[in-house]
Amino acid sequence: MTVDGAVDVLTRSVEDYLKAVYRLSSDQRAASTTEIAQRLALSPASVSAMIKRLSEQGLVDHERYRGVRLTDDGRRAALRIIRRHRLVETYLVEFLGYDWDNVHAEAEQLEHAMSDQLVERMAAALGHPSCDPHGDPIPAADGSIPDLEGVPLTVMAAGDSCILSRVSVSDPERLRYLGSLGLRPGLRFGVVDVAPFDGPVTIETSFGQRVIGHALASGLLCTREDAS
Repeated sequence: MTVDGAVDVLTRSVEDYLKAVYRLSSDQRAASTTEIAQRLALSPASVSAMIKRLSEQGLVDHERYRGVRLTDDGRRAALRIIRRHRLVETYLVEFLGYDWDNVHAEAEQLEHAMSDQLVERMAAALGHPSCDPHGDPIPAADGSIPDLEGVPLTVMAAGDSCILSRVSVSDPERLRYLGSLGLRPGLRFGVVDVAPFDGPVTIETSFGQRVIGHALASGLLCTREDAS
């Protein structure tokens, strides 16, 4: 089964599996069936059966005790659905007045029902954005995706000047809280203090100081601004 020839007949379940494997794996590691089961809230037995099917279809490589990786076809299919999801989130925020804390569930539903034509018209209407409202990169139509930039705020040092590039937080309540603090991608700020022993991080913004707990700060990916 190749993506070029059969991507349009992938079921919602298959697309969800491919997304999960993409997000859990990398060049350095494979995704375990346990991780996939936890992410999709399914039993390990169900996941094992589906992974076997996906392997037979040429969408994943699975080595026992070594985990699951996407094949080239599987990766293209995963990036296709991720592109849809992130474009939908962006469209909902930019055109329909949604806030960033309540677009994920809507996008999960819509991403499986859209035609490629609608997706590309949506991208054009948005001006072909490179990132979604959370700073996550939007894969291009050709399947390419830019490398993620940024390191967690927790590794920055007092005196650093930074830009918030990505918010790697999915919980709606936490996103709502971060939004209330004005902590959204593109924010420029200075680091005032990073408390030791997993303590909070204090930053200075144009609208005042913000104190962010260590766990939340670890999900804020930042880049340092060139002091020169």
